[in-house]
Amino acid sequence: MPTMPSRVELHPLTLSDQDEFCALVQASAELHGPWMQLPATPEAFRVWMRRFDGGGNLGFLVRVRETGETAGMVNINSIIRGRYQGASLGYAAFAPSAGHGYMTEGVAVTLHYAFTELRLHRLEATIQPANTSSLALVKRLGFRYEGVSPDYLYIDGGWRDHERWAVTAPAPWAPDPSLPEV
Repeated sequence: MPTMPSRVELHPLTLSDQDEFCALVQASAELHGPWMQLPATPEAFRVWMRRFDGGGNLGFLVRVRETGETAGMVNINSIIRGRYQGASLGYAAFAPSAGHGYMTEGVAVTLHYAFTELRLHRLEATIQPANTSSLALVKRLGFRYEGVSPDYLYIDGGWRDHERWAVTAPAPWAPDPSLPEV
């Protein structure tokens, strides 16, 4: 994980981000292509935002510090405590600022937040094998390849195979109080 100061910062995703988010998703349709579907209409956005009720999923916008431009989004999904102390990670760049390294920095900042503030131990990312940009991002950040899950997620009208990649918290790690002692 990069230790240099980041050019980006995370902002919690809220309902007030609806118009900007939907416009960026529409502008990024070709970039996201077969890899993922994000809400592109106000109604779909409001429904999608319900996933963040209750704290088991967290959503963030990745904003460029210097300009305030939204470069992408990151989700920490399905947070599980107890003996697991992990979650899954979802992310997407937005086309207007793609290709400048902002998402690599945004995911790195997310990892730092997840491992220090949330005190998670493990984050997983699942990526379709042909999504070379996303695979390159997790490799840059030290994720390790753990295998393939056939027919893992229903995306773009079909069940898609995904590679599983994971990273664990660097030592020393301060466990969340929900981790059993024995």
